Amino acid sequence: MATIIGIDLGKFKGVARSYDTATQEAAYATIPTDPDALRGMLDRARPDLVAFEACTVSGRLADTCRELGLEFLVADTMTEAWSWRKVKRKTDRDDAKKLARMAALGELPSVHVPSPEARQYREIVAYRDKLIGRRTAIRDRIRALLQGQGLAAPVGHRAWTEAGRAAIAAWARPLADCGPRELWRGELALELAALEALIEQIRCVDAKLVGHADGDSRVQLLRTIPGVGRCTAEVVVAALDDAGRFATAGQVSAYAGLVPKQFQSGATDRLGRITRRGPGLLRKVLVEAAWLMLRYNAWAAKLVARISRGQVTRRKQALVAVARKLLVRCWAMLRDGRPWDPRLAGCPPSP
Repeated sequence: MATIIGIDLGKFKGVARSYDTATQEAAYATIPTDPDALRGMLDRARPDLVAFEACTVSGRLADTCRELGLEFLVADTMTEAWSWRKVKRKTDRDDAKKLARMAALGELPSVHVPSPEARQYREIVAYRDKLIGRRTAIRDRIRALLQGQGLAAPVGHRAWTEAGRAAIAAWARPLADCGPRELWRGELALELAALEALIEQIRCVDAKLVGHADGDSRVQLLRTIPGVGRCTAEVVVAALDDAGRFATAGQVSAYAGLVPKQFQSGATDRLGRITRRGPGLLRKVLVEAAWLMLRYNAWAAKLVARISRGQVTRRKQALVAVARKLLVRCWAMLRDGRPWDPRLAGCPPSP
């Protein structure tokens, strides 16, 4: 006999469905989703299995289950089993019921929940990417303001050096001092102030990540790959977490969304574009690394030449293939604890 609790987590409250697999009896309860209430409910019920959806509070609830010694499953809401497009009714009770039933049948698609430390590391790595995205948006806005006034900023990265920013600041003026025809100068001053704040934030986050990378053997291991830098290694390590949780290279590729979609019906069986499921940041840095590796890694250059067959239109497809194979090699290196070996990649070592 086993008791399963399916919990539909909301922002302030949730619905819990207790399901007894032997008697098939079920009971519903509405509970607050604050940590103490959830912990108290699980401690009193002591179910054999707890099932809940992946959401912002699922990591905290998983930690609570670990502390109480309870087994748990976190449902992957990106799968087809969680598509509600064709149902006529969707309620919190329906969600909790679905969680409990699928868990009882052993058909609940679940996701890996890292430790609190690994989740924090993953979040700070993603936060750095968001800061860089905001910095890019502000830079684009500054260029647009100058272009609108017929002014030219320094070309390329020189515009964002300390000297370049000082030259742009010469056109800025406090918004309160701007007349009706010079409001752009005030906006420019505000954008430059936001840019300086972002530069300092990125510097602070990078300093923390550099210190972490220096003491993380996994990051150092991946940096032995020619063309893979610290930032790429950090994203891969943060995303994969425990390399041992993947049994095959296909599982790693599918996790990153770098495998093709399959359309099969009767005699028809064709492959489409990549699924793009899983961590988007991981795919992004892997493709960027694939571009860089064309210059620094003979293995990647050889692979792109073979897949593209000299056709420019196949180059992007070849680079996505390199990104997938790079991820698989990173996983194998982390799993075995072995540095990059060009001979295993079918290329002679660099002179």
